[in-house]
Formats: sequence, C-alpha cells, structure tokens
Amino acid sequence: MFGYRHAFHAGNFADVLKHVVLVALLQRLQQKPTPLCVLDTHAGIGRYDLRSPEALKNAEFEDGIARLYDRPDAPAPVEQYLAAVRALNSAGPLRHYPGSPRLARHFLRPRDRLILTELNRPDHAVLRQEFADDPQVSIHRQDAYQGLKAFLPPKERRGLVLIDPPYELKDEYERLVTGLAAAHGRWPTGVYAVWYPVLTRSLANRLHAAVEASGIRRILRVELCVRPDTERSRLNGSGLLIINPPWQLDAELGETLPWLREQLVQEPPGAWTLDWLVGE
Repeated sequence: MFGYRHAFHAGNFADVLKHVVLVALLQRLQQKPTPLCVLDTHAGIGRYDLRSPEALKNAEFEDGIARLYDRPDAPAPVEQYLAAVRALNSAGPLRHYPGSPRLARHFLRPRDRLILTELNRPDHAVLRQEFADDPQVSIHRQDAYQGLKAFLPPKERRGLVLIDPPYELKDEYERLVTGLAAAHGRWPTGVYAVWYPVLTRSLANRLHAAVEASGIRRILRVELCVRPDTERSRLNGSGLLIINPPWQLDAELGETLPWLREQLVQEPPGAWTLDWLVGE
C-alpha cells in the first residue's frame, strides 16, 4: 500500500484540498445554530513545524500551502482556510501548519465539540499536549475504527466525521469500508468525509467500487490531481468522498476547485473532478 505519515507531507497539495473541503463542510454545518460534534479518526499531532527535518525532507509544502499563503484573491472557503493557517502563524511568515484537529478547533463555536482518536503512542502524547485543558476537545489513544463504534452517534446528533488513514496497511481499504458502513448504519444522518490518495486511477477506482458496493447513498466525490494519474510511484492527487454533503456544498466546491487547480497544478497538468459517486 501507499504510506502517508502526516509529518512528512504537512501542507502539501493534498492537505490543501482536504483542509479546504473540511473548512467548507464546517461552515455549511454551522449555518444552523444547534451544536455539532466533529470526530477526527486519524488525528496526528495537531500542528506541524514546516522547518522540522520531516517537513523539510521533501519540502512538499512549497507546492501546497506556500503557493497560496499570501494570495489575496482566494474563493471564500480557501480564504477562510488561509485565515486559520495565518492565525497559527500570528499573521507572520509561514512556519506552522495546522493539521485537521487544529483547523477544526479554530472553527468550533462554544457549544460544539471535537473528538480526536490517534493510535500512535508518541503522536497521541503530542496531541494531548496540544489541546491540554481544552474543555471542547477530548483525545483518545484508540484505533480509528474502534473509535467509530465508540463515539457514534454523538449526543448532538449533528456533525462531521473525518476519516483520514495513512493507507499503510494492505487491508486498509477493506477496514475502511467495513468501518464506514458500520458507522453509517448507526448514524445514517451524519456527514462523513473520507480522504484518499490518488496515485493511479485503478487504485482510486478500487476504493470507489468498494464504497459503492457498501450500499451507502448520497456520496459526493471531490478530487484534485496536480499531475496525470498514471504513475504509481508518487502521489499525483487526492480526493474525498463526502457522504450526506450539506446543501449547496457541491456548488461552492464547483467554484473553488478550478481556482485551486490553477494555483497548485504541476507539469504535466492533472485535472479536478466533482461529481456524485452515488446519488440518492
């Protein structure tokens, strides 16, 4: 399988897509005043130092967040995302990058709640320190798919589940789809966002086919490839499968993805996709 340790890829083009979509989802869900719960199943460490040896190994952030950080003309969800990144840097030069837990925390309202699960022991320890004494955030050292069983449905009955595996295990697709189907069975009205890498089209299609076969309906596919999806040895793009997307999210992302592609595309250029993998 692929292998995607967050610290080596923080702020790259795949993070940009994932986090712009996360921000758009949260903004849409928060149009209603009732509280919501966010569950991040593969939380990582919360924030990343872009001057660390891991981040500098390939400096992937240079072709991701660094291309956007000072842009004044971004579409609304991108601008909201950039505002959160800038806040972590005290509006100064880019040094720190928020992982999905820190990004979600930035947008929480007072009655919203964030649940984080992280199995890796050192990462879990860093994550606990990152959110020490934060009453809106609970942190658990737990397998992601066990967390889906333990925390769903949430007491708020509204919210978002982000599933963002590193795809290091040979049976990751199978575990992912089994866990997703079970979670959806317990909480069919929840919003789920499943991130996946795109190396070759055949690998992405394998995941899509497995999710389609699960019987889950209303799945929006959002994908951005910065290069053609033909070479298996490198990350060419990424995507998210969004179950129960909020109203008009597809229209908003339809305006955002062309702009992101223009800023992030490499040579030879890739393409973006926004369609319904499974309809009603």
